[in-house]
Amino acid sequence: MASQNTTDQRGSLANRAVREVYPVSRIVREARMLLEGSFPLIWVEGEISNLAMPGSGHIYFTLKDEAAQVRCAMFRNRNRQLRFTPENGMQVLLRVRVTLYEGRGEFQLMVEHMEEAGSGALQRAYEALKQRLGQEGLFDQAHKKPIPAMPATIGIISSPDGAAVHDILSVLKRRFPAVDVILYPVAVQGEASARQLVEAVRLADSRQECDVLIISRGGGSLEDLWSFNDEQLARAIYDCKLPVISAVGHEVDFTIADFVADVRAPTPSAAAEMAVPDARQLLATVQNLMQRLTARTRQWLTGEQRHLLHLQRRLPRPDLQIRQQNQAIKQYKRMLDAAWQRDQQNRAQRVDFLAARLKHPQAQIDSQRARLDNLMHRLQTALRSQQKQAAQSVVALQSRLRRQLPAQQVARQQLHLSGLKRQLDKLIQTQLSIAGSMLSQQVRTLAAVSPLNTLERGYSISRRIDTEEVITRSEQVRPGDAIRVKLRQGEIDCEVRAVKDK
Repeated sequence: MASQNTTDQRGSLANRAVREVYPVSRIVREARMLLEGSFPLIWVEGEISNLAMPGSGHIYFTLKDEAAQVRCAMFRNRNRQLRFTPENGMQVLLRVRVTLYEGRGEFQLMVEHMEEAGSGALQRAYEALKQRLGQEGLFDQAHKKPIPAMPATIGIISSPDGAAVHDILSVLKRRFPAVDVILYPVAVQGEASARQLVEAVRLADSRQECDVLIISRGGGSLEDLWSFNDEQLARAIYDCKLPVISAVGHEVDFTIADFVADVRAPTPSAAAEMAVPDARQLLATVQNLMQRLTARTRQWLTGEQRHLLHLQRRLPRPDLQIRQQNQAIKQYKRMLDAAWQRDQQNRAQRVDFLAARLKHPQAQIDSQRARLDNLMHRLQTALRSQQKQAAQSVVALQSRLRRQLPAQQVARQQLHLSGLKRQLDKLIQTQLSIAGSMLSQQVRTLAAVSPLNTLERGYSISRRIDTEEVITRSEQVRPGDAIRVKLRQGEIDCEVRAVKDK
């Protein structure tokens, strides 16, 4: 009874089916787009195997671990950035895009960047610490301290047996022999080196016995320089009150200490040149200044002597000049007395003239009071006129406001919204009707091509039991082979007795 209901349902679906066949390329292309859209650029770590590097410049290999493997491809434009040659068995770190190779329909990873797993981990730790300390402000230029122009004592934190110390001392002796040097010996490589570097910086900062501090070592790999990427060392340099010059490795090497230090030198020798001036250049500068000062002094004395001689030639007898100046002073005094008397007479005459013109104060008060009353009357009239105009303006504004009340606009918008809602409901019903029709057509197509309908007509499907291969030709089996026959309902296990070619 249940089988009959299933048959009826399939028949009804077959009546609504529509045949729609998709090409393989479209399915694979859409699957590739789905994969690439679902995964961003990701990091993957594993071991290289089946490495192939053809003449085209591309690299093809399999990336595997103990549980799985996947095909990878790295194109030539990305290979140019490699700093090493990939080999089978090498552990690598990849930045990849997940994609699908349409030619074979195979899942694969497209490699954008490749690095060795060990150094890559250190590099990621270095970049993460650099970004975090930078965000905290340890690298800001505002915290950098200036290097003194002529230090008396220089402190060096480095290995006493390293070439860096000898280079610094050689440059200091050549450029400025008078400077004193204090060496704070530390290990610049190994497990204890970072702790020793931190302790040396704090010791030099607490003693305050030098004017500038140089932290230095020679070149090496990222692992060799790793002690100078220690966070505690970076914070000790940042908290140090002494100016710090970092000279770690070669010019291409950068460490966290370089970014935190007040000045970064590309080499230890360059750090020594930054720390002290060149004594020979200073001596040459002083000699040049002395020569210029001597020449300027001589030139000034010569000019002053000439000016003195000129004044001596122009200066007449002093007693004659004194008598002339006394006569001029007496003449100016007589002129001043006469001018003062004339001014006093003019002032007296002006006072008499103003007294004659001055009226009685009461007349002026009455005149000003009458003028004030007139102005008050004009002011009251103007105020009443303005109040009337303001009242009329308020009435007009109230009328305009009543005409533009939001309630009327809201009513109009609600009517418009109701019309839009009816249109939207009608559009949704139309789209649902179209979608139902399309679904029915596809269901009919599915039922038409379903192998179950073929089984309903008495046909069967035979498969080999050992390989599950569908048998379509007689040469696929031999007498004695076991096969399984699928009917409309149930399956039959059989043994081949004979094989006929036709």
